[in-house]
Amino acid sequence: MLFGDLIKGLYATIASWDVGPTLSCLDYLWGAPKMKLGLEVAAVAMIATAQANCPDYTTYAQSPQGNPSVGPLGLPYMRPDPACRTFNSTSVEKVISDMTSRLKDPDVARLFENTFPNTLGTTVKYYNQTENLAFIITGDITAQWLRDTGNQFAHYRSLLSIDTELANLVKAVINNEARYISQYPYCGAFQPPPESGLAPSYNDWAQNVLVNPPVDNKTVFECKYEIDSLCGFIKLSYSYYEATKDTSMMNVEWLAAIDQIFRVITEQSQASFDADWNFISYYNWTGLPGSLAGEVNNGGNGEPKGYTGMVGTHHRPSDDLSTFAFLTPANAMLSVQLTNLATILDHAKVAPNVSTQAKYWSKTIEEAIWEHSVVDDIFAYETNGLGSRYVMDDANVPSLLSLPYLGFLDMNHPAYVKTKGILMSHGNPYYAKGKNFFGIGGPHIDVWNPWPMSQVTNVFGTNNDQEILTSLYTIVNNTGGLGLIHESINIYNDSDYTRPWFAWANSYFAEMLLDLAQRKPHLIFTDSKPYTPGL
Repeated sequence: MLFGDLIKGLYATIASWDVGPTLSCLDYLWGAPKMKLGLEVAAVAMIATAQANCPDYTTYAQSPQGNPSVGPLGLPYMRPDPACRTFNSTSVEKVISDMTSRLKDPDVARLFENTFPNTLGTTVKYYNQTENLAFIITGDITAQWLRDTGNQFAHYRSLLSIDTELANLVKAVINNEARYISQYPYCGAFQPPPESGLAPSYNDWAQNVLVNPPVDNKTVFECKYEIDSLCGFIKLSYSYYEATKDTSMMNVEWLAAIDQIFRVITEQSQASFDADWNFISYYNWTGLPGSLAGEVNNGGNGEPKGYTGMVGTHHRPSDDLSTFAFLTPANAMLSVQLTNLATILDHAKVAPNVSTQAKYWSKTIEEAIWEHSVVDDIFAYETNGLGSRYVMDDANVPSLLSLPYLGFLDMNHPAYVKTKGILMSHGNPYYAKGKNFFGIGGPHIDVWNPWPMSQVTNVFGTNNDQEILTSLYTIVNNTGGLGLIHESINIYNDSDYTRPWFAWANSYFAEMLLDLAQRKPHLIFTDSKPYTPGL
């Protein structure tokens, strides 16, 4: 037992070093039965030495690594060495092998090989199965975003039923996020849990921002309120339960978090003024002229809104300020995820009153979207319940372009087809097209920097083979020679990009290729046989 305590101490100490990865390989060592003392000591020493020499992935991702692919682009191999990966999964390695052995294009194969394991290999900053806690960073920002994690793990969902270790990691992510939400339901990005021993990150964008209700910056990285953050938590919970049927996920903390989500829904669906012209404010975020996203008018409360049945939000999935409170795609995602929440609660026979509430709000929100957001078969991106509409789109999911991906409607629905025609044209103020790259961006960067994410979303929204291939190769040909998916790309200079290490974008690209492997295998495989991971 004394040696066991030593190993645990080494694990905690080494994991607290700011060298990037945690020592998931030590989990294998810790679980090994009756290993000889000398071998244990040697293994721990070797792992510690290897981890100390691991490069920071933010720097690593900015230049080509490994051997180039044999395709015309010669894309580099961007995975860390096995000893430097933050989590290892044999089921993930099998998917990589299955896909790359069948993909027609070596450059597409290399891009999948780099992107599919990126979340596991680089972003698991802390994980303790016994504590049921995991801290997942976004990539080059050391904070856990509820939105990002819901998307960073989306492409692993079919593996959770066959990979117990991966499922346990996801369960630990959910449990950690439940603790965050139960305390700060209006916040979307968080610091490491105290059990990790990791120091909180300093976020200078959030230091002088006033938030009501107030937050502790040792727990909260920043507190911009976005509906999709809460949706991401439900999305990850739904994926986990659907795969594992593990009701232990629905513990006291998780149920408290769900209760807080409904508190936010109730509060933010109300109009800005009551019948007696009393201004209603449950949350405000002042922002400052120098803060990211800028100053918020009306004392940090944003633009006024009327009642519609939708839920208002202060910020978009991009972390930018909303122009009008009712963000259509975020409400669409919320409607879908509330239905999913009711589904798993009913199956688990847990909290029937919460399930009833979820069904009510899902239906109410869906009906409100069709009544207030759609005019002449065109969706508005934002409305205010007072007659104002903003027709545009932003690359970040949930977006209008992503409505089929979200499960809100079919890609052939006339309103989606007509809206999409506007979104991928001059009709969308944040659509831009250059010689080599084009797509939808957003004000988070600027108008001439579209995001590759929008081209991934476009693939999910079409069955047209040529359109799919155009979007696919617009992405593949524009990684800056680095074989990873970046945040945005300048249409005037395709070597000018933002965020070399953006795990969500990498996961989203891999998820799209897995979708094509099932839906359009003839486009990407040497044969036309569909492929589903885990089957």
